[in-house]
Amino acid sequence: MPLYLWQASYTVPGVQGLKKDGGTKRAQAVREMTQQLGGKLHAFYYSFGESDVVGISEFPDHASAVALSLAVNGSGVATLKSTVLITPEEIDKAAKIPVTYRAPGS
Repeated sequence: MPLYLWQASYTVPGVQGLKKDGGTKRAQAVREMTQQLGGKLHAFYYSFGESDVVGISEFPDHASAVALSLAVNGSGVATLKSTVLITPEEIDKAAKIPVTYRAPGS
């Protein structure tokens, strides 16, 4: 299953909800939402800086990952950015695929 790195930032209402419910309850909600979509939550951490939360999840397909992203981003309490993760083995496979490339202007 594809792996995804996701980074979330809370809006003011999101921070207020987090303060009310706590971090453990929020992590469990994310775990349950991921499982509902047929995925698995591998990591969930709060962080300082640009993102308030980071995590790694797997989903059966990109559509499931996008469904989660639409739900979170549509809620108005957080913004979610997802990045597809590529394994070293996938890079090995890709490196063996011949591609003819012509640079612009050459």
